[in-house]
Amino acid sequence: MASCANGTPQEEIMDETKNEDVEEIVVGAERIGQYKNMLLGKHVGIVGNQSSMLGKTHLVDTLLSLNVDVVKVFSPEHGFRGKADAGEHVKSKVDELTGLPLISLYGSNKKPSNEQLEGVEVMVFDIQDVGVRFYTYISTLHYVMEACAENNIPLIVLDRPNPNGHYVDGPVLELEFTSFVGMHPVPIVHGMTIGEYAMMTNGEAWLKTKKTCNLTVVRCKNYTHQTPYSLPVPPSPNLRSDVSIQLYPSLCLLEATDVTVGRGTDGPFERYGHPNFPKTTFEFIPKPGFGSKNPKHNGIICNGYDLNTDKYARMLKLDLSFLINANKLFKEKLFVKQAKFFNLLAGNDVLKQQIINGISEDDIRETWQGKLNNYKLMRVQYLLYSE
Repeated sequence: MASCANGTPQEEIMDETKNEDVEEIVVGAERIGQYKNMLLGKHVGIVGNQSSMLGKTHLVDTLLSLNVDVVKVFSPEHGFRGKADAGEHVKSKVDELTGLPLISLYGSNKKPSNEQLEGVEVMVFDIQDVGVRFYTYISTLHYVMEACAENNIPLIVLDRPNPNGHYVDGPVLELEFTSFVGMHPVPIVHGMTIGEYAMMTNGEAWLKTKKTCNLTVVRCKNYTHQTPYSLPVPPSPNLRSDVSIQLYPSLCLLEATDVTVGRGTDGPFERYGHPNFPKTTFEFIPKPGFGSKNPKHNGIICNGYDLNTDKYARMLKLDLSFLINANKLFKEKLFVKQAKFFNLLAGNDVLKQQIINGISEDDIRETWQGKLNNYKLMRVQYLLYSE
């Protein structure tokens, strides 16, 4: 058993082979021998989506083939098959392929209710995260852990690598800006796998009424925080490439502005632009399509910047240059259209004003270093993989 910061036994970390010569990463879900016996003979609930794959087979299908009694499936933002737009309400229904009850954990029902958990004896969470505070899968994880803690249901987290797990950066969220796009006092790029994040959520007593979840984390094999990881399945409709996943932490802040980040094009989160930007060598036209039914500046030519280059293939910091450049191109006028949303993404009401006031990136970064360093010290307690 592993222990949290206060010494209370709370998590079991499944890992029978720590010193292997094989370099290929094996995700937690693929280590069936580590958790199968914990599921047999139990009524099992699954929290998953299109990323919950073991090779070419979905976790739900795999478990059913092993005679595991899967009784309910829960899905996060974008739905179980990952086809819904960001922020789109996803209705609960029946999964067409398995006939299992499919319960949406997005919109008005973010936390599994006692009624929805009725009959579930153990819960399995297997979702590919991207290591960013406002990427809502970790918010879903929080609510699942909270519901499991309140209903005395053990939770097994099948860990997966964090493609942005090689660095930690950004302002730490101020608690008055807590929301579904930022539930905990962590920086924008938190540097944790989803299994490590679950341990931190338990250990820091972030769940309601300070309860802890009966948590088991099935580790990845042959992974460190410096191991590059190319996601085999897009984790959401608009993160379709390694570059987009690397740029997402920096570009997502532009979502609260009038600038488009390429939704409705073949390169979402690989570009940014605006119809009123000065003409550049790159232009694009957002149009309705997969992952964006009504994109910003629909059908209008946007002048902008193509970021799909080797320069951004592996980010080492949160890059504020896109925000700063956009503000300058708007002739330093207020370019933020959704101030509240921007502040929730930033985790404070300071960053927006710093950008508008023309503060340099270095000076802005200096203002968050103290709390960031404190977070890094706290984070070390929960790491399952070497740096």
